Amino acid sequence: MRRLVSTIDLPKMEWLKYRKTGLTGTDAGAICGLNPYSSAFQVYQDKITDEIAEFDNEAMRQGRDLEEYVARRFTEETGLKVRRANAIFQNEENPFMLADFDRLIVGQRAGLECKTVSPYSADKWIEGNIPLHYQMQVQHYLAVSGFDCWYLAAVIFGKEFLIRKIERDEELINYLITIEDNFWHNNVLARVMPDPDGSDNCSEMIAKMYFKGQADKTIELRGYKGILDRRAELDKLIKKMEKEKTEIDQKIKMEMQDATVALEADYKVSWSNFEQSKLDTKKLKEEKPDIYKEYCKVSTNRRFTVSHAA
Repeated sequence: MRRLVSTIDLPKMEWLKYRKTGLTGTDAGAICGLNPYSSAFQVYQDKITDEIAEFDNEAMRQGRDLEEYVARRFTEETGLKVRRANAIFQNEENPFMLADFDRLIVGQRAGLECKTVSPYSADKWIEGNIPLHYQMQVQHYLAVSGFDCWYLAAVIFGKEFLIRKIERDEELINYLITIEDNFWHNNVLARVMPDPDGSDNCSEMIAKMYFKGQADKTIELRGYKGILDRRAELDKLIKKMEKEKTEIDQKIKMEMQDATVALEADYKVSWSNFEQSKLDTKKLKEEKPDIYKEYCKVSTNRRFTVSHAA
């Protein structure tokens, strides 16, 4: 493991630039298709552009602010002392693998990753489980550092404080290195876009990249008939399955009648009451056109459809 740059007094924009020079722990899960919040598509776009996306939100802010609290709680629970790493590190054999550790364990070849978790995601941690993208993040850190194990401490807001110990998995690390090496050299450096992975994030990235179509432009798709046929098959299958699911819902509703909760074995069915307010935009446009025009927001989107050509 080699210290690439000290992060003490390193401006955030410079820190973000360094992260573009390789693959980080948070990139690992996305490249493997395991991160629900990112994708290989997004990582690729981030690495090939000079633009620095200083994205932030409330969840990220709370994660940064509570990192010190999580580290302190970890020490209280385990008795293990921790220290800041204060650097971006680099794997010497695979210099494209970078890591920015939350904490290092004093006196051990180990580190600590601090997490803040929404109570709505608590089910992903039950019975000793760890979300897969966090597991890949930690194995990436173990690959970069050469350490023996890593601790993961997580506070689930309003519920509990969890500690997991993850051992070094050589087979998984070798697999991860192969995946990252291929992505870095055959996608990022070669400027070859990775294949779409079906994720929502990938759809969002494609929509941003090609947000506006040219009305008079038509192209010939060559070699796509096979997957278009498969798409048609899937469309029929999905409609059939949706119909079957709706029939099941209808049968249960007929049995429940005016009950709002029903129980069966390990299932709980809820058919609750709720109120919904909806603005009558058609009426507003007819009766108060000036107000409608003042508050109407026009957005441009693209609709994707597939049909048999005439």
